[in-house]
Amino acid sequence: MYLTFYGLSEKPFNATPDPRFLYMSTGHREALAQLLYGTQEKKGFIVLTGKVGTGKSTLLHALHQRLDGQSAIAFIVNSALSFDGLLEYILADLGISKMGESRAQCLMALNRYLIERERAGQNTVLIIDEAQNLETATLEQIRLLSNFETPTSKLLQILLVGQPELKTKLALPELHQLKQRVGVRCQIPPLTMQETRAYIRTRLRIAGARDLSLFTEPAIDRLWAYSGGIPRLINTVCDHSLLFGYADQKRRIDQRVVNRAIEYLEEGTRVQTPAASKGRVVFRWSMGALILTVVTSLAALALRASAGPLRLVDSVRQLLGQ
Repeated sequence: MYLTFYGLSEKPFNATPDPRFLYMSTGHREALAQLLYGTQEKKGFIVLTGKVGTGKSTLLHALHQRLDGQSAIAFIVNSALSFDGLLEYILADLGISKMGESRAQCLMALNRYLIERERAGQNTVLIIDEAQNLETATLEQIRLLSNFETPTSKLLQILLVGQPELKTKLALPELHQLKQRVGVRCQIPPLTMQETRAYIRTRLRIAGARDLSLFTEPAIDRLWAYSGGIPRLINTVCDHSLLFGYADQKRRIDQRVVNRAIEYLEEGTRVQTPAASKGRVVFRWSMGALILTVVTSLAALALRASAGPLRLVDSVRQLLGQ
């Protein structure tokens, strides 16, 4: 709706984890470097944590791109699966033909695949997103997959990704063996004020914006204060701000527009399109003219009050059409 008005070729603040729009803050850069190090150096278990909306999924897609062609990757996004469901998903994602339906046969098929990859000098990576939702028993069974190894290296690199609750879960006594096997730990912090400014400008540039200062400095300050530096919240507020700005035909998004967008997100206030806004202005003008007419007429009637209260009441009724 607002793309043409702001000279954009595509939406800059979509919620999808498109790696093209990845802004490499200091935290994202360090986390990605650790993920690449852990997978390429075959560290076994790797744990990535971050608050909801900090960009973990986007970072994983960027990692997937960088590993593409170098490693075979099984990417699991449904952490509600049982271990057998996860195992079946892994085999299907890696293109492994099962020799039966039992867990033992599936594990043997996976082991043969990993050995063949190792002999060819190739790596295999398992990524499990939203890992904080995995059952404790399932996590313990996933730990056993790290037993696929040679005397010198791990055959399967397992990346557990989740919210901060994942760290709490891994600290449980029954998972102490898994915790001991974690070779790399990294986390994604929220964006700073300066990073939020650069983040918004980066996404506008990738989306084809000619004016990278589309959001004013006070508007960005308000965005950061509201979002706490969480990219997903920044995207949501920015997208709605552009919609409100378009509705008001404003070429720049100022703090007032951002406040309206936040109010909408908090309370569900309806967005007015330019046509609706114009109709609203006409309606307000018409109502204002009507009220002015009524007040003027009542003032004239007041001057005739000496004619008696009954005649005054009759005159007001005639004015109101009763």
